[in-house]
Amino acid sequence: MARIVYSMLTSLDGYIARSDEDIGLPVPEAELHQHFNDMMRQASGVLAGRRMYETMRFWDSPERETGAAEVERDFARAWRETPKIVFSTTLQQVGLNARLVDGDAENTVRSLKARAGGLVILGGADLAASLARAGLIDEYRLYMHPVVLGGGKPYFQSGLSLALKPLGTQSLAQGVTLLRYAPVG
Repeated sequence: MARIVYSMLTSLDGYIARSDEDIGLPVPEAELHQHFNDMMRQASGVLAGRRMYETMRFWDSPERETGAAEVERDFARAWRETPKIVFSTTLQQVGLNARLVDGDAENTVRSLKARAGGLVILGGADLAASLARAGLIDEYRLYMHPVVLGGGKPYFQSGLSLALKPLGTQSLAQGVTLLRYAPVG
């Protein structure tokens, strides 16, 4: 059975981006980037909403193979090799190794959990909120940057109520602290 893990960089005050146009969080440097590369290589799939997918499409480009640091080239390869399901009612098409779903995210993810195995990375706060309400997220990973954005897009959507139990913490490069939680019940 697949494990759905909602994983995002976040500010200390709980925001994953200042706005749709401005992430506002520091760019991962080599050591932190390598952590995310390793996680992507472990993943059997990625679930993304439209905005998250459009942000991550940067890594689809073969140009990422030239002129970039090795850690970036490695992530680009891992991203392109990992199957993706993109949930959107407005996109008409998605890139290679991606499947577009414009219907019921909950049933699609339930089916995926039942038939697939391994780690499935979930990105995007709106999609995560929908799947959290349906009880489909197995783990929450908050990568807390030591910055305060003062507002923006929250990791947890307003009105979402969850009971969580801690699974552990880890200190990472750039002063980032990984907080891991699982839903109770």
